[in-house]
Amino acid sequence: MDSDIFQDLFKNGNALVVAEGYLFEFERRGYLRAGAFVPEVVTEHPELVKQLHEEFVHAGSDVVLAFTYYGHREKLRLIGKEDQLEVINRKALDIAGEVARATGTLFAGNICNTTIYRRNDPDTFQIVRDMFKEQVVWAVEAGVDFIVGETFGEFGEAMIALEVIKEFGKGAPAVITLAACGKDSTMDGIPFEDACLQLEEAGAAVVGLNCARGPKSIMPLMAKIRKTCKGPIACLPVTYRTNDEFPTMQSLIDPETKKQAFPYNLPAQCSSRSEIEEFAKECRDLGVEYVGLCCGNCSHYLRVVAEIYGRSPPASKFSPDMTQHFMYGDKTKFHRYFHEETARAFQCA
Repeated sequence: MDSDIFQDLFKNGNALVVAEGYLFEFERRGYLRAGAFVPEVVTEHPELVKQLHEEFVHAGSDVVLAFTYYGHREKLRLIGKEDQLEVINRKALDIAGEVARATGTLFAGNICNTTIYRRNDPDTFQIVRDMFKEQVVWAVEAGVDFIVGETFGEFGEAMIALEVIKEFGKGAPAVITLAACGKDSTMDGIPFEDACLQLEEAGAAVVGLNCARGPKSIMPLMAKIRKTCKGPIACLPVTYRTNDEFPTMQSLIDPETKKQAFPYNLPAQCSSRSEIEEFAKECRDLGVEYVGLCCGNCSHYLRVVAEIYGRSPPASKFSPDMTQHFMYGDKTKFHRYFHEETARAFQCA
């Protein structure tokens, strides 16, 4: 798939709904350890990875993203499994490709921040480049439609990712997204709108933000990016209640313990579905063409985004309908023995 075809997807108001968030979802389900956040589940329970891909497509994702996030050499080295690097990557790509072909969705490869890039240490640049290269080559060999480079706090590392995709991706378009970690600029001091413009001008097919920030704290930055960039932009926040005081999920404080919520107590900070709905409407109205959710994403959230973007995925068959609920529905249709007092009691009325 070449860049021209990719760009054509966004003509006439078209958009892509994209599911991310595999790491957090598998940690929640008990198949991945918080801290290391390494996708060992790919080889230990490949059937579950396939199932989650299918579940996200069912909920409205137009893209099956290979679960190679943090499946890179450095992360695997930290847990003593660097020897499984290629096996995990190729298996993840095989699973995602199979689901994408079966569902008629797009198939995407994935690379991400390496955790070892140092802007003042040129020796790390080549190490990072080599790490990206091996993952990009495997993605191309698997037949991906495009490659995502995501969660870059440093503009310099994001640019290396783009350069590697362009050099070794054999024409696969690049989607490059930055993580807005607490400030209005990248860690190396470039305003996010300027960083996205530079990435766009350097050849990225889609640019934008993902991870770190929740719906409320990410949108002001997206408005600046929309004004600055000419091409398609991406927005994939985490699903937590970040705000001006605590702009990232890592900065959130648990209201009960007064301690850092990340990652153990983040569930107490989850966005409501109404907040996800409002986020999706803002993205639609702003003209965000590549929209989705990152850490904390789950199927009922993604379905909301898909529906706001005019989709009716299979999961919409079971979208909430309170007209049949015994407390809130049409009482005239209920059984003659329906007990109004019981319904009021459940509401503590």
